[in-house]
Amino acid sequence: MTILKKTTVSRRKVLKGAAIAGASTLAAPAFIKNALSSSGELNVMMWSDYLPEEFKEAFKKETGITINHTGIGSNEEIINKLRATRGRGFDVISPTNMRAQQWEPLNLLQPFDMNKVKIDRVNAAMAKVGETDWNFAGKGSHWLPQLWGTEAVAWRTDKWTPEGGVPSYGDLWKDGGENTMMGRPHSMMLGAGLYMETIGELAPGDVKRAYNSEDDMKDVWSKITKFCIDRKANVKKFWNDADGQKNGLMQEDVIMGQTWDGPILALKGEGNPVQYQAPKEGALAWVDGLAMPKGAKNIDQVYAFLEFSFRPENGGLTANLTGYNSAVVGADAHLTEQSKKNFAEAYPGDSLDNLFAWPAEPTWYAQLRTEFRDKFVAA
Repeated sequence: MTILKKTTVSRRKVLKGAAIAGASTLAAPAFIKNALSSSGELNVMMWSDYLPEEFKEAFKKETGITINHTGIGSNEEIINKLRATRGRGFDVISPTNMRAQQWEPLNLLQPFDMNKVKIDRVNAAMAKVGETDWNFAGKGSHWLPQLWGTEAVAWRTDKWTPEGGVPSYGDLWKDGGENTMMGRPHSMMLGAGLYMETIGELAPGDVKRAYNSEDDMKDVWSKITKFCIDRKANVKKFWNDADGQKNGLMQEDVIMGQTWDGPILALKGEGNPVQYQAPKEGALAWVDGLAMPKGAKNIDQVYAFLEFSFRPENGGLTANLTGYNSAVVGADAHLTEQSKKNFAEAYPGDSLDNLFAWPAEPTWYAQLRTEFRDKFVAA
């Protein structure tokens, strides 16, 4: 499903088609009153930089609920941790939109009670992903959108400038770039594949063809893996989370890399000499959401968290502090000028029309990709 189709460089256009958010000043429904009366805590397993202290403090001040945040750096971590606990220990988790096929057979999630969710407050196209891809066994949505973002090219502006002002995934793998770049293994391999399509080492569309069958996957990714192994000397470090990306550019002499938007734009907003920009081949786009494990204990607190998170002012607060983009309708009205500037510079020209939306990933695809990834890392 295509969920991020753009026409101009603005978050407002990205979120077009969503309904206007309801007024946040209406009387609190019963489940919110229950959460407020019990206060307590909420156990959240979420990407490491998605819950800024300012957000958690504001939520606790209003509700009395303490957020216990377990930070993660990959979807595999979320799946593995929840499998190990059989769905217990966490009230909210944050899987990425294209991972539905991996979650459904695990039977570890429960559907949301949509009577308790103000779904008109979030982007309609993104919410539809939950209604379709994450509607397990016809029981309703098991996933709600929270933040969207991309993975593209980042660099130190005081050490490198892309030719013509527009980077390419190929810049990371070029001759003479030994020990200069970083990336997350499986996604930098996909980026390499998109570059290979442009130079004739893969046919146009091969990267997407790999999602069709195991044979297609093996055919395409064997070529990608060889390409990356042959140029592995360029890799200075592999990162796994937001801090790893920040540290690479600011403390570990990395010059360029394939990174998420949030960590680098947060650095840029602090005045550091870094840039993040969609490459010629297209930035990799995703939507991270919210899901509720079967073993969740603090149910009223979950819905209080959703109500708070889906207010435009809080969506804007999260976007400003993290560098990612809120799925909440009206959040863009609460962005700082720096956030708006960072967004425009990250996606110049037709960049938003050229996004590569991560396709839905079957379990077999993820398993095979791990084998190719491990071969690359171990080489």
